Amino acid sequence: MFFRSVDQRPDSWALPWLAVLAVALCASACGANKPERSMIVTVAAYNSVPSQTDSQPSVAAWGDHLEPGMKVVAVSRDLLAEGLTRGSSLRIEGLDGEFVVLDKTAARFKRRVDVYMGVDVERAKQFGIRQLRIYWSE
Repeated sequence: MFFRSVDQRPDSWALPWLAVLAVALCASACGANKPERSMIVTVAAYNSVPSQTDSQPSVAAWGDHLEPGMKVVAVSRDLLAEGLTRGSSLRIEGLDGEFVVLDKTAARFKRRVDVYMGVDVERAKQFGIRQLRIYWSE
């Protein structure tokens, strides 16, 4: 028990331990204890155009509506099992910022991430296909 009576302060040894406990709980709740994972994958780019998707090019695999300027990626189905599920954030080596997983690639692809580039087909072609490291926390 930390208090001797209602009118007395905590024992001097208790305050530091309470502070350590509070920091540990906060770190755990904030996700600070989650290890960052990484993997080298094939990274390409895609657009919201019927020739690359289907008759509803702005609707992603889980039903999310995509708009140019969004920092979104599609992941291959094998990466779902690695923790890159809908709404996950990831970083891509050499690209600025974080991307959100809101789409899936075609089933034939493995270890692949496609970066969404709106309707700018030329920009997607210039990006090409690269082998890059991705980073995420589960």
